Amino acid sequence: MIKSVDINKARSVFICGMVILAIALASLSASAADAITSHPFAGTKVNGGTVTLTTDGGNKVLTLSGDFVVPQTPDPHWQVVDSNGNVYLLQRLPIKGDKVNTSITLPSYVPDVARVQIWCAFAESLLGEASFDAPVN
Repeated sequence: MIKSVDINKARSVFICGMVILAIALASLSASAADAITSHPFAGTKVNGGTVTLTTDGGNKVLTLSGDFVVPQTPDPHWQVVDSNGNVYLLQRLPIKGDKVNTSITLPSYVPDVARVQIWCAFAESLLGEASFDAPVN
């Protein structure tokens, strides 16, 4: 009788552990599915680095990779292009001092993102562009 109680306890602990593991794996895969990374940037001044789109509390957030190099141009900005070809000029890349906007929250009026561009507002020229396999919401 004692052995059957011990076996039942062990079985219950094992089943609880498996349930907890399944929940943890499901939440991990769900958060990984929310992160979508672009192809590398390519252009006249920006070559290399990627951008990742994540969702944070219902907000779409774009984040530059660690290997992205800010172009040495007068006024580089974030710019996104949606699936209809509409272009949205967003925040300036460098900010006060040596700080850089490596991550931005997209405005709610941007429906999706097909490409992310680095745009020089001073020279009005495209410095580099990174695209996604398909437009992401």
